[in-house]
Amino acid sequence: MKIFTMLFVVTFICAGIVHAADKPNVLFIAVDDLRPELGCYGSPIAVTPNLDALASEGLLFNRAYCQQAICRPSRASLMTGARPETTGLFHNYVSLRELQPEILTLPEHFVAAGYEAAYCGKIFHQGDTDEGRSWSRDPVRFIKGIKKPIGAYALPENNKLKADNMRKMLSKYGEAARLGLAAGPAYEKANVPDTAYLDGYNTQLAIETMKEMVQVDGKPFFLGMGYKLPHLNWCAPSKYWDLYDADSIPMATEVDAPDHGAAMGLHASFELRTRSGIPKTGPIDPDLSRTLKHAYLASVSYVDAQIGKLIEALENADVRDNTIIVLWGDHGWHLGDMGVWGKATNYEIATRVPLMIWTPNMKSRGVTTDALVELVDIYPTLCELAGLSVPEHLEGDSFVPLLDDPAQPWKKAAFSQYPNPALREWAANPLSQGMRETWFGPLIKEVESRIIDQQGDKWDRELFEEHLMGYTMRTDRYRLVQWRDHRDSSAKPVFTELFDHQNDPNETKNIASENQELVRELTDQLQAGFVSR
Repeated sequence: MKIFTMLFVVTFICAGIVHAADKPNVLFIAVDDLRPELGCYGSPIAVTPNLDALASEGLLFNRAYCQQAICRPSRASLMTGARPETTGLFHNYVSLRELQPEILTLPEHFVAAGYEAAYCGKIFHQGDTDEGRSWSRDPVRFIKGIKKPIGAYALPENNKLKADNMRKMLSKYGEAARLGLAAGPAYEKANVPDTAYLDGYNTQLAIETMKEMVQVDGKPFFLGMGYKLPHLNWCAPSKYWDLYDADSIPMATEVDAPDHGAAMGLHASFELRTRSGIPKTGPIDPDLSRTLKHAYLASVSYVDAQIGKLIEALENADVRDNTIIVLWGDHGWHLGDMGVWGKATNYEIATRVPLMIWTPNMKSRGVTTDALVELVDIYPTLCELAGLSVPEHLEGDSFVPLLDDPAQPWKKAAFSQYPNPALREWAANPLSQGMRETWFGPLIKEVESRIIDQQGDKWDRELFEEHLMGYTMRTDRYRLVQWRDHRDSSAKPVFTELFDHQNDPNETKNIASENQELVRELTDQLQAGFVSR
């Protein structure tokens, strides 16, 4: 009996290995702080030939949305298939496993199904990388003849400036200084090779890791490659800056806050202002604004070139035809839009993300879909494409049907949320004493005074600083944003915003007050939960 049992187990395992060998590989590409400022999304200036080529062969999602416009909560949501309300993760300084020790992540599920899984760069947020659980192997760590970058900058003087700034803040605020109180320059242009910065170096590591994984008999691979750029700081080799004529770069056209919008809906560009050389108060002047957008675009083109190398390596390994390629941005980014530089809002600019997919068997190629989709949908989609079971905890919907029929009726709404950005640090955590005492202090008082003026008797410091959450829902035509006490799901909103994308795609005017019946209808939909159809 024992011999029969052992033979059965061995036969079952071998059968599983054969089955796994028939499954598609997954190349899982994440890009930090990337808004849809790409050629394939209609940008008249962005130089992104490799992303454009991928979109021309696959499916481009024109209306894809993150669940929260900040790195850690967004990535935790995508990688677990659960929304922030479920993960409980709303800012960058608490770990996923601290809140959800048993939740099954996307790569963890693939490993359990027989995949080899590894990552290079930034997939989970720092502190959530989940080695030994979500990943089955380490990536290649070193490449002979290529020096690993040391520091955030290629130029020694910029690394020194960052270190000096941090030293000053550490002496005054201790370890709290590491939570966004000191930084180096916002950008760097240097005549260096691509591998002088981490994204270029990590791409080479990912290519070498892929080569190793392809050699593992009987196991498909799940390879994550996460690009840090175009997250600040915008550091890219000179040749990518030189792709652009600075004077021809189009700048934001809507630079004011929405008429009658929520005073707490926007922040004072804290993340950018902490950088050296950026004004600590007041507007960002036109010349600096142009340089900053130039730096952002150069960073995007640099990342595009690395993605091209990665996909070329996939082809050289002769596995492209059996590999799903999915590329996503974790949230958008204001480049002066609404007067803001940064992520961390509940508006279209911050919540809309690039998303594209290529699969071996999809029927529709080189088309764009206007279907509403969310990053939380990626987990169930990849499960279906790979023939894996769909874990019960997932809160998104597979968009596999769109790969063959991208124009079919789809989701009624996409949902995002963000805690009061005006009175939170740029990592979404509550304001620290250091934030109040540094150059941020006057900015905080300024936005606070605007909130008090608008909210009047509704003002309550503890509520607005600690517990106020903005919940936003994007339908085919409208964006609804409701600001309410996160502790009480039945609490009445302290403020409501409504934007009509048919007549006002840039969200310049809040029309909630003159559309009360529509607001009630949309509120019912929002209150019903994160429904998808």
